[in-house]
Parts: sequence; structure tokens; C-alpha cells
Amino acid sequence: MNWLTNFVKPKLSALVSRKSVPDNLWRNCPNCANMLHHKDLFENYDVCNKCDYHFRMSIERRIEVLFGKESFKRIDLENINDDPLSFVDTKKYKDRLKEYRKKTTFNDAFILGKAEISNKTIIAGLMNFDFMGGSMGRAVGGGIVKGAKEAISNKCPYILFTCSGGARMQEGIISLMQMPRTVAAIGLLNKNKIPYIVVLTDPTTGGVTASFAMLGDITIAEKGATIGFAGKRVIQDTIREELPIDFQKAEYLHEHGMVDIVSHRKELKKNIAGILNHICKD
Repeated sequence: MNWLTNFVKPKLSALVSRKSVPDNLWRNCPNCANMLHHKDLFENYDVCNKCDYHFRMSIERRIEVLFGKESFKRIDLENINDDPLSFVDTKKYKDRLKEYRKKTTFNDAFILGKAEISNKTIIAGLMNFDFMGGSMGRAVGGGIVKGAKEAISNKCPYILFTCSGGARMQEGIISLMQMPRTVAAIGLLNKNKIPYIVVLTDPTTGGVTASFAMLGDITIAEKGATIGFAGKRVIQDTIREELPIDFQKAEYLHEHGMVDIVSHRKELKKNIAGILNHICKD
């Protein structure tokens, strides 16, 4: 009996036991509750194949889809003092930065690079929501300014992909100063007649919306993206009125003249290429 219990039974159990299922194998659509297999979602550009809900896309995946990993040439950004205010909330700001750098493998919430779309050279800046909610501090502001200078130097369009919760509170007034700083950089683009295109993705809020995100010569928003300054609930409590269901959505802003184009993610590259072909002379 011991032989059967101790040897044969464990061997049989190992043969017929179910393999563990990875936690990230399926995702639930928050809009229609459809269960999506990770492979199907990946192949469909992180868009629900039932209701067209656009999931947030990682910065690596967006670069791959729009430019290809090999054609996107990273531009190094300036190294700055990580913690100018020696800020501490539930943990030290320096420790928080270390945590996100280890988690995301990126230095901060902004990536700058030189790439091509439709054989047109561009400077592309992308905000990374996975790094502290894409919040804007000195590193992000400095990256946007450097991108503007690179676009002027290369005499090519500057395209920014926004995805942010707003200013980074751990940098206080220094973070808020990135608003006029980035606006001044966009002013340099205008002065040098460099096309500036903004692609608003979900979410684009706070000080980012109140500065460089809404200054594009052409403004594109991904379908269903949330775009605004203050939150909907805050606005409702302030004005004491009920707001429309689609308030602060890309389609609502397009209807009210704040966005030029609302694009499905599958059509985004083609739409950008069409704009570049129209505004760029060979």
C-alpha cells in the first residue's frame, strides 16, 4: 500500500495534472466585457475585436507598429538631477524613480527618436504611461524641448504621441514650469516653419493638455481617447451640472473643433503618412 501511495499515485497525478494558466493569457474588455485572448488582442493592435475599444498600447509596441524597431533611432536625452526638491511622500522620490526604471527599463516617461513614415524623416517623441502615469517632470519637458531643436536642426516634422496624467507632483513648481517651457519650444517650431503634429492617446490630461498637447498644427486623437484638463467629476462638482456621457472623449472634442482627426489605431499610420505626404515637399 505504501508503494502505491508513495510512488505510483504521485506519478499518475503528475501525468494528468492540469498545467497552470498564465495570468495574462486573457483580458476582459472594460467596455463590452468580451474575453480576449492575448494573441488575438496583440494581432488586432490592442483593440477589442467586438466593440473596437482601444486598450492602452505600450510604448514599445507603438514604436514597433508605427516605425519598426530597427528604423527607430533613439536620441539620448540630457541627464538631470533626479530629485531637485528631496521629495518624500509614502517613499522617497529617488526610490520611486529607481522602482519604475527597474520595472520599465526606461529612464523616464519620455522617449525621443528619429524615424521614417512613408519615406519621410521625422522626429518622434512618445510619452510612456507605464512610467509614473506618463507624468511630466523636468526630464519629460527637457525631452520635448530637445525634440523641437532636433526637428529644427534636421528640418523635418516633429510628431508627439501624448499619454499622461499631467504634471509630476514630486517635482512641484519645477514640473509646472515645464508647461511654459514646452510652449516656448513649440513657438520655436512655428518660427522656423517646422510642422508640428500631435497624436493624443488615452489618457491625455492635466498640464500636458494645458500646454504642448493642444498646440499642434494638426491634432489627431485615437478613437475613444480621454482628453481634458481637470477630471469630469471635478468639473461637475464645480459647475453643479451634469455633463454629457462622452464629455472629454476624442469624438466630443472633434465635434467641438478641438481635434482635427479622430483615427482608429489601425488607420493611424496611414493617416499620418497622408498628412506628411501633403505637407512635406521632397
